[in-house]
Amino acid sequence: MIVVLWQISLIISFLSFFFGLFTKSKTSLLISFFTSLPIALYFLGANNAFKLIALFSIVPLIIIYLFHRHEGRRAKT
Repeated sequence: MIVVLWQISLIISFLSFFFGLFTKSKTSLLISFFTSLPIALYFLGANNAFKLIALFSIVPLIIIYLFHRHEGRRAKT
């Protein structure tokens, strides 16, 4: 049962990430971030290079920041 929930979280994370990326939706990217957190925390406990997978959950937050910064520049000009 846990594996099914983990897979659903992964699917929702990817779908909302790509939807948010193509539509520049901050809400979808935030959903992607929160649904990728359980996966990131799972891999954070690894003792090898799999620990780096946990860093990929930060990518939606960075993109949200870049979208916000780009909108701020566009509003000023």
